Amino acid sequence: MQFKKQYDVIKDLATDIYHHPELGYKETRTKQIVIDHLKHVNPNIQFEEFSLTGFRTSLGDGSKDLHLAFIAELDAVYAPSHMYADKETGAAHNCGHYSQVGIALALYNHLFTTGAYKELNYRISFVFVPAEEYLDLDYRDNLMKEGKITHYGGKPEAMKLGVFDDVDMSICVHAIGGELSKRTVEVNCDLAGFLYKKYTFKGKASHAGFDPFSGKNAYNMSTLFNTAVGLGRQQLDEAEHVRINPIVMDSDMSTNVVPNHIKVGTDLRTKTVDYLKKAAVKLDDAAKGSAIALQGEVDSHTQMGYLPFVQDRYLSTFAMEAFKENNEIPAITNDNFISAAGDIGDLSYMMPCIQIGYSGFTGTIHGDDFIDIDPEFIYEIFPRYLAQTLKKMNGIDKSQIYRRTYEEYENLIASIIE
Repeated sequence: MQFKKQYDVIKDLATDIYHHPELGYKETRTKQIVIDHLKHVNPNIQFEEFSLTGFRTSLGDGSKDLHLAFIAELDAVYAPSHMYADKETGAAHNCGHYSQVGIALALYNHLFTTGAYKELNYRISFVFVPAEEYLDLDYRDNLMKEGKITHYGGKPEAMKLGVFDDVDMSICVHAIGGELSKRTVEVNCDLAGFLYKKYTFKGKASHAGFDPFSGKNAYNMSTLFNTAVGLGRQQLDEAEHVRINPIVMDSDMSTNVVPNHIKVGTDLRTKTVDYLKKAAVKLDDAAKGSAIALQGEVDSHTQMGYLPFVQDRYLSTFAMEAFKENNEIPAITNDNFISAAGDIGDLSYMMPCIQIGYSGFTGTIHGDDFIDIDPEFIYEIFPRYLAQTLKKMNGIDKSQIYRRTYEEYENLIASIIE
């Protein structure tokens, strides 16, 4: 009853956020809207703020043995051609994060207003995290230089700041891309991990008409690199779902000068950390060989993206049990893998995490036409299912919970980059 009663308010709030997208670490308006709503629901609410625009609030106290985080992501994607993109910033909510926020608020409202959180044998915190999308990197580089952040992603930054130090397990939710014929939830959808590689090919400038013989063409080196990447794909393990997408990031070229430098960037995605390291070596060798073949040089730079996300199968059993007893949702998908990535993978290294998917959209996720078409499912029925899942999780076996430290996480990242 409570979910139906609050539906219009939640839907309108999420729609407002959809039409006012903000990029990572810039979600000031979104943050204020969420905080204002939560204060209206619970005038005595307390917040812990972090990472410029992130914040956390809890229901229940520290007397309970376990602590669960329910995570919602605040940021938008850079997609200036989207039909509702911000004209000044190019931000657009074609990732579905705006609906995550609405779902989190619907769940909080239910738990607080009905007092249902008191029936949980664990404490629950709602963590609103900035900057899940890996973009706007120049801005984030400046934040790093100013000492305001350490990580590009909001969850690793929160991990570093201790936001999850007292948390034992986490749940996130995410829109399922594409229009489905039935209302659907998704469990155990694992994600790739990725590195961001930059190669600066260096040659020698000369007059392209009068004396091309003295030049060393950096652009040709990058072309050879693209060819090597293409031909080398047959040597990559198909089971690892490897993805490589080189782009030209920077150059200084004119038609009458042999170009002496060009920067190429690419992400490198794989299913596992071990193969991420192996594929990175192959990519580096392709760049080196392409430069040497045309008597040039190449500088390489490796930047960590996100770790692969392997959903915790034990926690997912509670989501599946809730689905079996649910009479409102007709379909569930299980055990998919997609080559998308998210910083939930980093958090899952430290503790058990699951990310439950939900349908209700049309258009291509991250595409120009992405929008919700079934708000009743997204903001009423799906949160009601999540409440059932949370109740099922009263039966959690503490021995199934693992924990790693942020220092262990740092060591893993260092080993990958090296």
